[in-house]
Amino acid sequence: MTSRLLKTMLLLGAAGLAAPALAQTAPAPATPADAAPQADTGDLGDIVVTAERRSENLQRVPLSVAVVGGPELRSLQSGGEDILALSGRVPGLYAETTTGRIFPRFYIRGLGNIDFYLGASQPVSIIQDDVVLEHVVLKSNPVFDVQQVEVLRGPQGSLFGRNTTAGIIKFDTIKPSQTWQGRVSASAGSLGTFTYDAGVGGPIVQDKVAVRLSGLMQHRNDWVDNTFAGYSADGTRTPQKDAMGGFTEKDVRLQVLLTPTDAFSVNVSGHARGYHGTSTIFHRAALKKGSNSVSAEPRDRIALDEGNDNPQDYDTYGASVNSAYDFGPVTLTSISAYETTSGYSRGDTDGGAAVNYPFNGRPNGYGQSQGNIRGLDQYTQEVRLASAAGQRFTWQIGGFYFNQKDTTEFYQRTYFLTGPDALGNTRNPNNWVRLRDVNTSWAAFGQASFKVTPDFTITGGARYTEDLKKTALVKPVYDVTGTVDQFRRFNPTAPTSVRLEGKEPSWDVSALYAIDGQNSVYARVARGFRGPTIQGRSAVFNSPFSTANSETITSWEVGSKGLFLDGRLRINSSLFTYVVNDIQLNGNDVNGNGVLFNADKARAYGIEIDSEFRPIPNLTLTLGASALASKIRDKRVYAQVCILNGVVVCTVQNPTIKVGANTFAAVDGNPLPNAPRWNLDATARYDVPLSNGGKLFAATDWNVQGYTNFVLYKTAEFYAKGNFEGGLKIGYTTPDDNYEVAAFARNITNEKNLKGVIENYMAAVFNEPRIIGVSVSGRFR
Repeated sequence: MTSRLLKTMLLLGAAGLAAPALAQTAPAPATPADAAPQADTGDLGDIVVTAERRSENLQRVPLSVAVVGGPELRSLQSGGEDILALSGRVPGLYAETTTGRIFPRFYIRGLGNIDFYLGASQPVSIIQDDVVLEHVVLKSNPVFDVQQVEVLRGPQGSLFGRNTTAGIIKFDTIKPSQTWQGRVSASAGSLGTFTYDAGVGGPIVQDKVAVRLSGLMQHRNDWVDNTFAGYSADGTRTPQKDAMGGFTEKDVRLQVLLTPTDAFSVNVSGHARGYHGTSTIFHRAALKKGSNSVSAEPRDRIALDEGNDNPQDYDTYGASVNSAYDFGPVTLTSISAYETTSGYSRGDTDGGAAVNYPFNGRPNGYGQSQGNIRGLDQYTQEVRLASAAGQRFTWQIGGFYFNQKDTTEFYQRTYFLTGPDALGNTRNPNNWVRLRDVNTSWAAFGQASFKVTPDFTITGGARYTEDLKKTALVKPVYDVTGTVDQFRRFNPTAPTSVRLEGKEPSWDVSALYAIDGQNSVYARVARGFRGPTIQGRSAVFNSPFSTANSETITSWEVGSKGLFLDGRLRINSSLFTYVVNDIQLNGNDVNGNGVLFNADKARAYGIEIDSEFRPIPNLTLTLGASALASKIRDKRVYAQVCILNGVVVCTVQNPTIKVGANTFAAVDGNPLPNAPRWNLDATARYDVPLSNGGKLFAATDWNVQGYTNFVLYKTAEFYAKGNFEGGLKIGYTTPDDNYEVAAFARNITNEKNLKGVIENYMAAVFNEPRIIGVSVSGRFR
């Protein structure tokens, strides 16, 4: 079925590539991404993006870009969702977490990183208001008072600050304006969930100084019961109702826009975040050998003997100065930014009470772990010089500097006991380790475009990057059992400091032919680069660091972008293929700790389709689809499988080998982990005009996900297939479209989808529960 579906979608994509040649539609006026549907004319209008650092019509950009408007994102997040709400809502984009809201992991066209290490490198770059957010905790910064989200698929580097092999997710917030404007959206629902997202601003000194103040508050009550009773690391416990699962998010941002002259502008921005919540809850033994069904496991209760109910707490602050001077022929732009964060995440890593899973008569499980960031500082500086837009020949050149330093700590308890149990077993060691990480990078980049004819444009870009990473063990493994720290000797053959450096060029070349003002076809070839990476958490198990060298990608794609039926139908599609050489992968060791390594290569091909249709007045339909076939290629690479106490606990479907007491599976030919074979997302909205000029409306959105393997090797348990979620919203908008009141439901069918696993404990991670509530929104301008 998967093969037939992929072939069908490839044919649809090919049809999409040919379709613009049949279109003869006149250009439509530009429409802001957050505008209300144009029900009077049925015209979809234009979408303006800045994917190439200039404001352009989406239909004239020679790469695969998807756009989500601010109102659409806020609707998806009305039930308290975070940035992961974008997962599956953009073709080719997937996102998940097994460490809580503070640690999202993103995948574009199947490329991502399943590592849960705090210092893990990801091939998807996050950019908020032109500032690169590299560390995974910074990538979790909430998006609020947002104007538009753009997803740039494929290798990037010749324009944006940080090189990436998979793509970019770019968030642009609403900026200060020279007229007073404001907006607010608020929702309240089940489980004590509420969201408040607002922004207001305007001129302080007309045409000289403008401000915008934005804020976000999100909350959900604890709703998961902890049914454990007995000894724990925190003392004797009794069952507790509503012990975990909640969160409180508080964020604020202030922007000050200075425009002393028509040619000079400076936007100074500062933000702060306070987050307290629950790290990911692992449901031990929710998966049974031979099946991936989790229907029998309750989502709202669990027995955890460790982890103090999985708390998570982070504070983040940041500031940036984005200044530009227009000299006429050229514009000079400087973006200086600083981000800092600190906090911790704690959890019961085996996902259950050790006494409930005995082995040879003893409690069986690692108990709890904790990761702390004692302090992380990220500095970035970008300088860019760009020619004036609208010329036959346009160009941009720039430089980028990145510096990140952090001190992290990792803690691991082996068993839960605080004293002798009925069998006479005593408490096992509590291991701590402290690491210091440094990542510095600099790059020079540029891009130029030339209109060979008014309708045919060739664009080329290049970048050179030097990326340096260092990790040092500043406090070796020590055991805090009892009252005196008992330092243990770190592996004597392993270095306590590792330094890796990557130096690589990257480039891209594209050609775009504009059939008319709204329809075009394009082709693009790009080479991307991701620097080396170090996994230092293994030191907590007294094991050497693991490392992976730089990876490179070469990507080819062709696409079409077209408006049809007098502007009522938009279809954008792309066909792509890529090869990643020396791909960085992550498996597990016998302790369940992530292990980095390079495989020879990965190959993939696929398709993405974005469409929007207004068949009749007041009805708007969208359909997004993606299909992907990916394979790891390296006959020498094996991944450790699901072993607990020397026993393979899952059904491994790849050839295996034994190395000592451990079992390893061949991964050659397997799909990339967390790379859905296909994904469909669809939305519909119908407005019913009323006599007073207002409207009743009903809107729904649905997402269905194909086969997705969670690990490097194939099993009968560690995958998802057919996950789906839906949402519904019914409400009323006022005649001026400025105010709305509605009832909504997220995950309306209360699907319990498998989103991740902990292999050796057969533990499952689930999606968010159903949230039903009401919402209101308003704006003035």
